[in-house]
Order: sequence, then structure tokens, then C-alpha cells
Amino acid sequence: MKILAYSKWDAVCVLCGVLHFAYVLTLFFLFPYAPWWVLIPMGLIYSVSVSWNINGVSHNLIHNPFFKSRVLNRLFSIMESVTLGISQTFYKHVHHRHHMGNSDRPDENGHTHDWISIYRHGHDGQAENPWSYIFLSYLREDPKAIYAEIKRKNPVDARWGIIEIAVLGATIAIGLVLNWKFWVYFFPFYYLGHCCTYLNGFFLHYGGNPDKPIAWGVSSYDKWYNLLWFNNGYHAEHHYRPKLHWTRMQEF
Repeated sequence: MKILAYSKWDAVCVLCGVLHFAYVLTLFFLFPYAPWWVLIPMGLIYSVSVSWNINGVSHNLIHNPFFKSRVLNRLFSIMESVTLGISQTFYKHVHHRHHMGNSDRPDENGHTHDWISIYRHGHDGQAENPWSYIFLSYLREDPKAIYAEIKRKNPVDARWGIIEIAVLGATIAIGLVLNWKFWVYFFPFYYLGHCCTYLNGFFLHYGGNPDKPIAWGVSSYDKWYNLLWFNNGYHAEHHYRPKLHWTRMQEF
């Protein structure tokens, strides 16, 4: 019986997602016993790993769901939601809009198709200052607007997004009861992780041309970055052929 839908290499993504989830659990249960000089580096590792997961594992799940079984894909999405602290389904629809607009410039009314376009809050057709984009983009996210957009297009996905948020909320509530001090420690690293995600996204589009399809993204061909980030560096190629599997980016 075939479990994976596209490639045996997706097992690496699945394993990395599970290990990331296990890392968060380890961080929670280790917190009462570990000294600060262990907890701070572990928190920083989590921050970087949020960007790594969102731009690697989670991103690949959106474009080419790993499993043939819809149930397994839904369960994996729930695990990703808990690990990353966001609804995977909500992220999927925000990312789809990202590909609709390809980091487009605002129209005459100041609107962009791409909600996370680096030009959305810029001026005179220029990209936004990277510092404000990196540190404010997460705070600008509007779950209500995202939900409304999903519900309009796919009511089933809208319900699943709410389920993911409910599971995440229940997980946080249980964690607060068990050890509220952990969350005081954890949330700054959580926020920093999402800032790292926007840092990654900014420089994968800065210098591109939203009016030229092959230049919708900006590529990095660094060997180690692409090895660890599942070929996310081939970003111009990815925006040109978003359904192309991550293992085929280099040959494309």
C-alpha cells in the first residue's frame, strides 16, 4: 500500500515535521529542570526552526500534500499547527494568495492580491523597509479576514482551520495550567521565529520583478541552504512552476 503521494523523499519532510513537534514537547518538559544557558540556546533554535519548517516542511505540504490519504494530511496539518502556533490551513490560503499576487505592487486603491507582498506597506512602488516588514508582518495578520476568504472559497477548509485553531488553543490552555511560566519564556522565541520567517520571505523577493514571471521570486543557490531548507532557495523557479515538486527544483 502506497502511503506517500509524490515521492519517497517526502518521508524526510514527514520525519522532520515529527521531530520538530517532538522538540517543542521536549522544550516544554525540560523547562522546569534546565538552566538558562541551556534554555536560551534551545529557544533560539526553536525560533530558527519555525522559519525552517514554515518555508520547508509546511510549505511543501501546501503545494504537494505528502500523503495519499486525506486523513493523514489533515492529521499532519494539525500537528504542524501545534508545532508552529498557527493554523496550517490558514497559512495554506495566505500562501495561495501569495502565489496569486507574486509579491505584487499596490493597485490604484492601495490593495495587493498578495497579503504578504513586500510592497504592500511600501511607498512609491518600492518595497517596505525590511525592519518593519520583518517585525510587523506577523502582527498585521488578520485571522478574521483569512477565515472569511477561506469560507467563501472552501467551507470545508474553513472548518478545518477552526479545528486546528481549537486544538492549538486547547494545547496552550493545558500548557498554561501545567506550567504558565513556560509560556512567559516561550512566547518571545515564538514571535522571533515568525519574524525569521518574514526575514526569509523578504529576501526571497527583494530585487525581483513582480511584472516578470521568471523574476517573481529571487533565488539563492547556496548548497547548504537548499539542502537544509528543502530547495526553498530555488524561489524564482518555484514561483514560475509552483506545483513542481521540491526534489525537482534543481533540474528545472
